Order: sequence, then C-alpha cells, then structure tokens
Amino acid sequence: MDSIPNIDIKEIKTNLTRFMMSYKFALNEMNTKIDILMQEFQYIHDYNPIEHVKSRLKTPENILKKVQRKGFELSLPSIKENIRDIAGVRITCSFLSDIYKVSEMLQSQKDITVIECKDYIKNPKPNGYKSLHLIIQIPIFMSDRVESVYVEVQIRTIAMDFWASLEHKIYYKYDKEVPSKLIDELKEAADSVSQLDNKMESIHRKVSEYKEKDEHDDGLRELLINNEKFSIPQAFLTQYLNLDE
Repeated sequence: MDSIPNIDIKEIKTNLTRFMMSYKFALNEMNTKIDILMQEFQYIHDYNPIEHVKSRLKTPENILKKVQRKGFELSLPSIKENIRDIAGVRITCSFLSDIYKVSEMLQSQKDITVIECKDYIKNPKPNGYKSLHLIIQIPIFMSDRVESVYVEVQIRTIAMDFWASLEHKIYYKYDKEVPSKLIDELKEAADSVSQLDNKMESIHRKVSEYKEKDEHDDGLRELLINNEKFSIPQAFLTQYLNLDE
C-alpha cells in the first residue's frame, strides 16, 4: 500500500480542522444567541421559557458513517451541503407555547436563515416522537472568509425530551429490533406525555393570568439587572409619561 506524502496529510488535516472548527464556531454563536434571549426574557418578562440547552458536534467518524449510509460523495463541499446536522442544538422548554415562542425569536433574527422547519408536535412521527426541528444557516466570520454554516435546532418540552431519551436507550439496547409490545407501550407513553404537556400548558396560562392581575405597582418601579435592584427615577417616569401625552 502506497504511503501518503506528509505534505498531503498536512493539507488534509488543515482543511478538515477548518471545516470542523466552522461548526464549532456556529455552535458558539448559537449558544450566545440563546443565552441573550434567556437573559432578556428573564429581565423583561420575569420569566425564562428555556429550561436547558445542549449542543453537540458530530465526530468525523459519525459524519463518515452518515455519508456512506446516505450514499453522498466523500468530499468536504458535498458533506457541507448534504449533512446538515453536524452542529446540533437542543433546547428544552417547560411548556408547549414556549417552544413556538423560542422558535419565533430565533427565526426573526436577521442573520439567521431558516432552511427547513419540521413540526413533529403538530404532526408526530408514527412512534409518537414529538419535537420542533429547524435547519438554519448562520454566518461565521473567519480570518479570511465568511462561512454560511448549517445548524440543526431541536426544541421540545421536558416531557418530550424524557420520552425521546428513553426511546433512544430502548432502541440502542435492542439494536433497533424492539419487541412490538414495547413499541406499543412507548406509543402509549407518548400519548400520556402529550396529555401532560396540554395539562401543564393550561395551568401555565392560568398562572400567567393570575400574575398579571396580582402585579403591584411598586414592582413596576424597579429594575433588576445582574441580581441588583434599581429604582426608576421619578423624573424619568414623569418625562417619559409627558412625552407619551
């Protein structure tokens, strides 16, 4: 077997490193965007719709397996265009309405291009799987170029995430040959998860309505930034109200 010249190996390593780093930077960018949304929502609305955020980068080995399984050309341009989940972000929310709220906030950002949206909540998979999937593109500014990088974003409730995690473990344990009885029980569990999410959403709406009615004027005169309270100066309130008249 002929050996590969060191210079060729170095070039391959450099190209692959730049390729993988672009997806790492895309994840960094997405995590920053999500963190800003979380903090803004907490300060402005005194509520955070996001419970957990998890990001992952596919390994070169797993990328290669998917390329071979799908029959795509083994080249970096082909991989970049056809494998769109190399960078993945999973956002876990408390309530159903939060999923669409977070999705809308992300999609409205000017530097995010939505390529595909699959709503497995309104249209669940046959096995009961539910989640909102987005394929987006974001620009990454490198030292000598701007790369448009695909990122897969999955948004789901805590209950949906628990079910998906359990389902994945079962399929892994049985090497995808799951007994039909277990498949039926998983589907029943998915239906129970859906009922729970709907019930919690109803409670969430009632709590929000109660909170709006019970909100005191004193609380509206305070700002909370970095866990510090600041009183809004009366002169500012007076000036602002006069401008609105």
